[in-house]
Parts: sequence; structure tokens; C-alpha cells
Amino acid sequence: MRRSKPRVTLAAAVAFTAALSVSTALPAAAEPGTADSPLTAVIPAPAEVEADPGADYRLKPSTLVRTEPGSAAARAVGRQLADTLRPATGYPMPVVPAHGPANGISLLLDDVGDDLGREGYRLTVSPRGVTVRANTPAGLFAGSQTLRQLLPAAIDSDSRQHAAWTVPGGSITDHPRYDYRGAMLDIARHFHTPDEIKSYINELARYKINHLHLHLTDDQGWRIEIESWPELTTVGGGPGTGVDGVGGGFLTKEDYRDLVSYAADRYITIVPEIDMPGHTNSALSTYAELNCDGVAPPPRTDMAVGYSSLCIDKEITYEFVEDVIREIAELTPGPYLHIGGDEAHVTSEEDYRTFMRRAVPLVEKYGKRPFGWNEIVRAEPTTDTVAQYWGTATEHAEIADAVERGHQVIMSPANRTYLDMKYDEDTPLGLSWAGYVEVRDAYDWDPGAHVTGVGEDAVLGVEAPLWSETLRSLDHIEYMALPRLTAVAELGWSPRSSHDWPSFRERLAEQGPRWEARDAGFYRSPQVPWAE
Repeated sequence: MRRSKPRVTLAAAVAFTAALSVSTALPAAAEPGTADSPLTAVIPAPAEVEADPGADYRLKPSTLVRTEPGSAAARAVGRQLADTLRPATGYPMPVVPAHGPANGISLLLDDVGDDLGREGYRLTVSPRGVTVRANTPAGLFAGSQTLRQLLPAAIDSDSRQHAAWTVPGGSITDHPRYDYRGAMLDIARHFHTPDEIKSYINELARYKINHLHLHLTDDQGWRIEIESWPELTTVGGGPGTGVDGVGGGFLTKEDYRDLVSYAADRYITIVPEIDMPGHTNSALSTYAELNCDGVAPPPRTDMAVGYSSLCIDKEITYEFVEDVIREIAELTPGPYLHIGGDEAHVTSEEDYRTFMRRAVPLVEKYGKRPFGWNEIVRAEPTTDTVAQYWGTATEHAEIADAVERGHQVIMSPANRTYLDMKYDEDTPLGLSWAGYVEVRDAYDWDPGAHVTGVGEDAVLGVEAPLWSETLRSLDHIEYMALPRLTAVAELGWSPRSSHDWPSFRERLAEQGPRWEARDAGFYRSPQVPWAE
């Protein structure tokens, strides 16, 4: 999904500032591009590493990718791995069933223990080859992403490179801290095409992020086809919609199904969001009957929030909500359906409760687990409802009370995880209402202890939202997500004991050449000693 044309990245716009800042931002003892051991130069940091410098394995033209016999899913992981290794190496990398003694690259399903769970794996490197063992194909996929990072950065190029394709010897035993590790992409404020979304999915997969939350609707645009309300997309998502009127477009049902399948092949679950009862002007301006006075307001293309609301007292509102939820649920094999619930400023507290007490059961009626931004707990929904915390405070009584009642929480504090926040005052994109979020800000916090009363056991996972009010292209997405996305990925995957900023910044420095090799734009933070 990369671009073949020459590109001008936004990194160039701040390169001069970064160059001036780097000498003062780094400790004097720092050595750019170093790591304790090649096996540890991985993001997210593995749980356990044991190096064996005498056991390196070098890929050769004869290297095979061997997969668990009889497992179509393991073979699919092997094919993806081979497809990523062939362009740079030029090697054929045939994918074959794993019969006989181990050699080459082996992806094997095995009982590696309950403690490694569904996504854990064991990776061993010897002079004969690399072996990844896991309980499930999801674990094999995670191990294959680690293997990619153990090879030289040039492996991410889409053209032939001349390098010694050596994997450092030793072993890695690894498993995630949290089951849910997510990123959110807003395609409502500006529509991002299926190809752009697929490119972002590829980036998420490299860092073991396993959920993509798609913000599909908002005041400025409706971006998913609903057959029972067809003008939502042709009018509410048509030309002239989006911030500044330049973000028109929508996903057909076939587009959405294709994205779900593409993500699933990379062990990523799509989480759809239909925001309500606020953030609904694109629907209200399209269908007059959804308004209490029966009059459609004009479309809005500004960045204001909090002014719209579905009509709580009209039965047609709940017919509309049920139609939308039913059609989205039918399209979505994953377990979650997000119904927003944030910034409903013109909906009274009583009306908000009334609405959510009818909407949440509809999500459950169609077989999905309800998700909502943290305001949803005010309606005291069923405790199966997941609350996504987006506040900036470390004290939040509503969320703490919800946890006490039994709710789980996704941690997305805006001043830590919002990838649309500017890095600093000179950042050419993004907003700053939650403050500036540099790389260390995104990394130096603990999801399991960030909010008083929301302990480790209550945290389902972490998510990094990327809102698109100021974004217009894949270049923009990459520039705002990279490198901060990797910080949130590590918080979600790696054990708390491995959390260490000096180690992370050194490992992060080595990602720069990988992003350059695959033509991905990124922000060269002066906090990081970028490798050349």
C-alpha cells in the first residue's frame, strides 16, 4: 500500500528545529543507535530474552519458510512473512509444510503453556534456523513480527537490498500485558480511503497492536453505508462534507467487509464506532425527522463540538439507532461495537440516561459488547459495557465508581495517547487542547496505575486515538502517529517491569531507518538519538 511517487514528508518541515534541539535534549553519555543486545532492540520490548552470540542464523537463497502441517492459518502467516522478506532479500522463500529436522524459518503450533496465552510465542535462533512456537496462529503472527525487527532495517524495503540477512542467536519468550491494544482512526472529520486505512493497519500489525477502532460518524460526515437510511452516505458523507468541506467520501459495505478481512489476516479486530446521541449533525442535517422540530439543520464543516443531539423523545430516533446498530453488527465479526456518548453537551443528564438505557441494550441485542467514551458510565449501563477513558486528569470519580461496580476500562488519556495532539508549538498539524504530547509523554505513564481507583485488573487495555480534523493524507497520518504509536504499543504489550525510557529511546532510534526503508514519514523527535 506504499506510494511509488516521490513524496515530501512533513518531517522536513521541522528537521531544522530538531537538529538544533537534539544536542541539548540527549544526555552526554548517549550513543545514538546503540542497544544492550540485538535481541533486545525490539519494540514492544519482549518479556524474556536470552542472547547466544554464537548461534546467529543467516538467511540464504535456500532458506525455507516451514509451517505447521495441516494448519491453513499457520501457512497463511508463513506466506505473509515470506512475502515481506522476498523483496529486499531477493530470495525465493518457498513456504512448505514443516516435516523433518528444523531448518530455515519454522512456524509451529505447540503447547507453549497457558502463561503465554493466545498471542504469546517462543522464538529461538540457532545456526540451523529460526523457530517460532505458539499456542495459536495469532502467537505465530506476533513472533513473525518480532523476527522482522531482528533482521537489518533494509528488510523493510520493497526493492532488492544487499545486506547480510543475519538473525542474532538466542531465544525470546514473549506475551502481552493486555488483551486489548488498540489504535483509533477518525475517518469522519476527513475520509481516509481504504488503501490508506490498510497502510495504517500494516503499521499497527508491526507493533503487535490488535484492534483498530474506526470512528465512522460525526458532525462533519457519515462514512459507512446504511442501507435502511441510504442518504446518510450520499448526502451526509458526500461531496463537501468533512472539516473545511474537503473530506467527502464513505465506505460501502463491501469496502468495510474487505477492511475487516484485511485486518483479520493481520490478527487485528475492527471496532466500529457510531457516535451518539451527540456528534450527530451529519445525520440530523440529512434526515429532518430525526430532529425534535422536524427541521434539518445546515451541514457543519467547522471543528466545533457539543452542539448536536438526536431527539431523545421521538420513537423514530430509536428505530434509526436500531437500524444502524443492526447493520453495523451484521458487518462486524469482532465482539465490540462503540456507541460514542461523549461531549453530548446539549443533551440533558436525564435525556442522556434515557437514551443510553435504550441504546446499550440494542448493542447487546445484536450480539456485541457495548463500548463508549467514559461519559457512558453516567447512565449506569450494564457492567459488560467498556468505558474508554479519554480525560487528562489522574483523579476521576465517575470512572473509579464505575470500576467499583465492575466495569472494565480502556485507557486513552488525551494528554498521553492522543496522536493528533501537537508534539510542540511548531508542529504543523494537530491540535493542542490537551497540551503538547512529545514521545516521552506518550511513553512515561502506567495504564494500570494512571487513574486513582482504576487498577491493573480493571484495565482491559490501551488505545491511541488519532482524530483527523487537521489531517488530509496518509503522510499526515504517519507523521502524527510515528513515533508515538510505538510508545503506546509497548505500554500495551510489554511487562510493566520492562518500562524504561532510556532503553525505549535507544530502541526507538533504530526504527527510523526501518520507516525510511518503507517510505513512511515520521517526526524526528529531538528526544530520540535517531540512527542514520
